[in-house]
Amino acid sequence: MRRTMVDNLNSLLLHWAVTALALWLASRVFPGIRFAGLPSLLASALLLGVVNAFVRPVLILLTLPLTLVTLGFFLLVINALMLKLVAALVRGFQLSGFWTAFFASIFVSILSFMIDFLVARESVPLLPPPGGTWI
Repeated sequence: MRRTMVDNLNSLLLHWAVTALALWLASRVFPGIRFAGLPSLLASALLLGVVNAFVRPVLILLTLPLTLVTLGFFLLVINALMLKLVAALVRGFQLSGFWTAFFASIFVSILSFMIDFLVARESVPLLPPPGGTWI
């Protein structure tokens, strides 16, 4: 059981670092995103993870009819709103407007997915084990 707790902590720290890296790169790509320093970047990455874990699912549930009508594209707006919420809550994280948040949230999502995939691909087998199957 102790090994599982350590693995969970390592996974959490890895995702936090990946999110922080993606936010930092977004601040280099989009001129409307600024961080006052490393503490505000790390706090933003941590809070974005918390907001995406707790607030985002509630918003998705509340806006489900709108999301269905727009064929899921409203989820992009929800992602932008989560980034704007984090910017409003973290001192030192400045976000110039909705469209910056919109495109930056797409950038951060794609980049985080790609980095997570590259870093964690050792633990997720893409092929069945030699001489075996997944079933």
